[in-house]
This record gives sequence, structure tokens and C-alpha cells, in this order.
Amino acid sequence: MRRKHISRLLGFLSLVVVLLIPGLAGAQTGAGPAPRTLWGTPNLEGVWDFRTITPMERPEELGNQEFLTAEEAANLEQEATARNERLSNEGARLTEAGGNVGAYNNFWMDRGTRTVGTRRTSLIIDPPNGRIPPRTPAGERRAETKRARQQTSPADSWVDRSIYERCVLGFNSGPPMEPRAYNNHMQLFQTPDHVVIFNEMVHDARIIPVDANGSFPNGIRQWMGHSRGRWEGDTFVVETTHLYGGNSFTERNVATQDMTVTERFTRTDAETLTYQFTVEDSATWTRPWSAEVPMARSDDQVWEYACHEGNYGMDGILAGHRAEEQEAAR
Repeated sequence: MRRKHISRLLGFLSLVVVLLIPGLAGAQTGAGPAPRTLWGTPNLEGVWDFRTITPMERPEELGNQEFLTAEEAANLEQEATARNERLSNEGARLTEAGGNVGAYNNFWMDRGTRTVGTRRTSLIIDPPNGRIPPRTPAGERRAETKRARQQTSPADSWVDRSIYERCVLGFNSGPPMEPRAYNNHMQLFQTPDHVVIFNEMVHDARIIPVDANGSFPNGIRQWMGHSRGRWEGDTFVVETTHLYGGNSFTERNVATQDMTVTERFTRTDAETLTYQFTVEDSATWTRPWSAEVPMARSDDQVWEYACHEGNYGMDGILAGHRAEEQEAAR
């Protein structure tokens, strides 16, 4: 009983520090060993940046090449920097009504300019070929049905639009988290009893109990599933099940709500948090697969993400398709 009270007190004090002085707990300076909390576990707190130009899947032309050479990595980073500079200096281009009006230009993108520090050719570390495994026959049928639906009924209602386009969840928040076009930041808060993952997009917070023996509620599902955490040595392991319908990751990969996700967070040094995830869905892929995303400590803060400024963009999307239908009818 006394140990439980001490644990709760430490958790309360840690939370007070986090709330009163944002970022202080994770504000490490310079290279060095991974810091630890007052209660002895690795300190995962801080703002973490997971931008990278390393692709999720290994490009087919690289075959069995698992790692880039230092020269190859430097060339890719230089190309990314040069591309950003070139696009920044380009003049404005007008689009034509009725044509492809495009999307955000490069100014709004924030993919970074660095490969991962390991110089892997893909974020996927298993299977060894660095590629997402083949889909099952059922998975292929779902993917084909989705493609056909998008062609014939792309916006009959808001339900036909993606989870992230509807501003329900961010397209990189998962779980699992993966680098996408922008807002590749998340912040971790930590007490002896809970770890909170706060994603910048769309300001999603996952409050994860540190309870290896905890059970999941039956019959209750959530957009980001139910997560339970436990420590395995110096690695914090999170298992997530009970997804509701699916999140942005399952939607994009036509996975089912029965997908399970196992995430591993390891503070490898003062400046790096190594994030690994494994997804398993026997109704979608022929085998589980895993990826590794090194995250860099950031001095930036996590900003509010408005998402369509109240999601007014959805009105425009649906109204545009209604106009197309009326034009086709005429």
C-alpha cells in the first residue's frame, strides 16, 4: 500500500512539472546517455520529430540492398534539399477551372531532408526485403472494392471521404505512427502509471496505462483502439487492439478493425528515441510486418492543428461533387 501511494505521488509531481513547465522533463542538451526518471525507468518525455525521406518500403531497384552507403545517403539528402530550394524559388502557376486544381504546394510540406541515421533503405525491417507482405485474397478483394467505390462514388456523402480528410484522426497518428507529408511531431508525457502519446495531428492523445496484467474491455472499440503498456528492460512496449472501424493506417492499407499493433519505444541516447512497430492482421496480409522509425529530440513545441479550420473544406468537397452530378445530368 505504501509503495502504491509513493508511486501515485511521484506520478502527480511529474504531471505538475509537465503542466507548469512544458518540455522541461525532456529538455536534454548535447549527446549523452539516455536519461532516467525519478522512479528508475528510461525517460521518454519530450517532443519527438519523426520526419525522414527514407521510404516505408525499399525501392524495388535496390533489390536486397539493406543499407545505403554514406555517399548514397548524402546524395539523397542533397537532392531533397535542392528540390525544396528549387520549388521555393518557382513562381506561382495558375490552374484552370474544370481542370486539376492540384493540392498543397511544396511550401506546406514538411517531409524533412534527412535519411534515417541507420541509413536503412526502408523503414520496414521485416520482411528482410523491406517490402509490405502480399495481401491475402480477402485483402485484395477489399482493396479492389475500395478502388471501384472511389471511382464511382467518391463523395456521395462525407462517409466516402477518408478518416483524416474528415478530420477525425491525423494521417500519421495511427497507431502505428508513420512519417507522412507534414506534422511529424509527437510529445510524450510519463508517470509511473501512465504514458501519454500526444500527436500534433489531429491533436490526438493516447493515454496508456502501464499495466502488464491489464485486460481489454470486451465489446468496446475506439478509433485508436485500446492500448496497454509494459516495460521489457529499457523498452516500453505498447499493445493495441479493439480498433473501431479503423484508423487512418488501417483505412489506407485496407486492413480490418481486428488488426493488432505492437509498438516499442527505446530511448537509445539523449537525442534519439527508437520507435518500432509490428502490425498483424491475418485477414489482410500473409504475414506480420515491422518497421523502425528513429525519432529525434526536438526543441520545438507541439502546435494546435485546426484541420480545415472547423472542417469547412468538407462542405466544398461535397458541394463540388454535387455540381459535377448536376452538370453530368444536363
